[in-house]
Amino acid sequence: RDSSEDRNGVGGSSSSNNHHSSTNGKADKRSGGGSGWFSSPRKQPAQMQHFNPSYKIIRPEMCFFCFDVLYCHLHELNPPDNPSFTNDHFPLFVTWKIGKEDRLRGCIGTFSEMQLHSGLREYSITSAMKDTRFSPMTREEFPHLKVAVSILCEFEDGEDYLDWEVGTHGIRIEFNTERGSKKTATYLPEVPTQQGWDKVQTIDSLLRKGGYKGHVTPDVRKNVRLVRYQSEKITASYQDYVHHCRARSAATNGQMSNGHH
Repeated sequence: RDSSEDRNGVGGSSSSNNHHSSTNGKADKRSGGGSGWFSSPRKQPAQMQHFNPSYKIIRPEMCFFCFDVLYCHLHELNPPDNPSFTNDHFPLFVTWKIGKEDRLRGCIGTFSEMQLHSGLREYSITSAMKDTRFSPMTREEFPHLKVAVSILCEFEDGEDYLDWEVGTHGIRIEFNTERGSKKTATYLPEVPTQQGWDKVQTIDSLLRKGGYKGHVTPDVRKNVRLVRYQSEKITASYQDYVHHCRARSAATNGQMSNGHH
């Protein structure tokens, strides 16, 4: 399933019978390079200095790969080669933000496990070009972008709608609308904290985003089926990407130079 985030950075909802789901309450099917991380003698960009060494899956080059893929798409170039990071299967999200205010520009992901190489290829473009809340990305916007990759893991069934921790878990709920149709909706782990919500406020907001129109009563909450999950997330700015490209070019030129001696 696919999910996208709300304009204010809040995840939304999806219909349960689609392979892809979107967190803005829409549930349509959406699809959404290779670069390696080279050290540079210059100081690393500040964004990359905050990489969490405890992460087991995510790597900075995943963000740079998304930039590579989008750049090639916008400039009608051949897609980049496969990257060097792991190609294991995981659910994932790609989020684009723009400008100094970090305005959301697109966010779509999948709860289906995908190979990371093909998954990031697909969703880096889909989130930039096919998030129906926004117009497709343009070349002019590219230098003002930030990209975040979230790898979802540690999925567990919750005993009830309160069986999760704010700041630790993302949640995905399934519920029936007033008319009996089944809906799903998700918030990534960082959303409730960013919004200052407690558990009940988060559930109520997620029900609304998922399309529940009636009065949210305690019984409605009790009938929610909840899955909690965690994520590994990393963000890179366009400036980080430029730094990476320069380091990659210098490393490539150095290898070519050494090959001539």
